[in-house]
Amino acid sequence: MANPQLSLSPSQPLKKVSIPWVITISYLVVLLVLPAAALFAKSLTLGFAEFWRVATLPISLSAYQVTFFTSLIAGLIDGVFGTIIAWVLVRYRFPGKKIVDACVDLPFALPTSVAGLVLATVYSDNGWLGQFFAPFGIKISFTILGVFVAMLFIALPFIVRTLQPVLQEMEKEVEEAALSLGASSWQIFWRVIFPTILPAILTGVALGFARAIGEYGSVVIISSNIPFKDLIAPVLIFQRLEEYDYTGATVIGMVLLLVSLVMLVVINFLQQWGQKYRVK
Repeated sequence: MANPQLSLSPSQPLKKVSIPWVITISYLVVLLVLPAAALFAKSLTLGFAEFWRVATLPISLSAYQVTFFTSLIAGLIDGVFGTIIAWVLVRYRFPGKKIVDACVDLPFALPTSVAGLVLATVYSDNGWLGQFFAPFGIKISFTILGVFVAMLFIALPFIVRTLQPVLQEMEKEVEEAALSLGASSWQIFWRVIFPTILPAILTGVALGFARAIGEYGSVVIISSNIPFKDLIAPVLIFQRLEEYDYTGATVIGMVLLLVSLVMLVVINFLQQWGQKYRVK
């Protein structure tokens, strides 16, 4: 006769697994799915014609252009310098390395409004850095250049922190083998190292780009927020809400949500692609 206790044992692990599963799904639904679904449902009530009219207003198109263009350029530039910073932090030892490594996370820890205030002060015409550009007629704070600097600031950690684990897992024996076969340092980088780290670089750039698209706190301080000049989409949403134009805010928010979803798909694709090159 079978032992009743043994017959119940297979169901016990299922109960243990089901509780975290329910908590995980419930948390994600309440925190992420429901707000996105509410925004989507609100936009559907407008009708396609009205949605398209509001989404393609000249001020909206200008805000999209400033937002996406500056975010993309900031992500690409951070992709270059973030790769260099990650390489130095992983491959070199120098005094103050831990301090430099901690500074990379500063945009994560610093409140965005404080970051905007600091950047606006530093890059003003009389600021520590802005004073060197002012004699050449280059104004940074309260211009589109200020928006660009703020996006550079917030996007950098995503590239560095995405690339560091990949560089740490790379086997130096492969580089040494290529060197022993007569390959130059330039050839080793382009043919051995770069194909391995390229998926991580692109993932970091995509993450930085997606983060910069939704930035508000620092940009609203360092820019003048003038339409057709340096007004970005997140700030335009806030302006619409201040004017009680909930339709305009909903439409612009939906556009940013759709772009974010596309970026999410791209990031997941890049991460899966990167698994092919990850060193075991």
